[in-house]
Amino acid sequence: MSEEAASGLLEPYERLIPIEVLGRLLEVPDNNLLLRQLQFLAPEIGFGKYCWNGECRYCEVTYRRESDGAELSALACRVKGFPGMCVTKLAAEVRYNLSLALARAQRAPR
Repeated sequence: MSEEAASGLLEPYERLIPIEVLGRLLEVPDNNLLLRQLQFLAPEIGFGKYCWNGECRYCEVTYRRESDGAELSALACRVKGFPGMCVTKLAAEVRYNLSLALARAQRAPR
């Protein structure tokens, strides 16, 4: 178990899973809410304006599933990231907090 999971920040996880965010490949801990997964890569998210309970909508995302390609809207504090998840839109607050991690990440193949 990782130090973050042991400290209570993340749920226990077995491995890192691949997700795509705005055309960039990221690896995040499985078994966690998307906002926590993104915080794993960008600790600044912990200092954002998020309520963490779904009321503020500062963490709204649009994502696509590999299986059927359907675009869905969700709150990152309420949905777990999954292998192959493709996040196509981020709320401004999340995009701002994640900008450095996205700039460093490898581009997803087209």
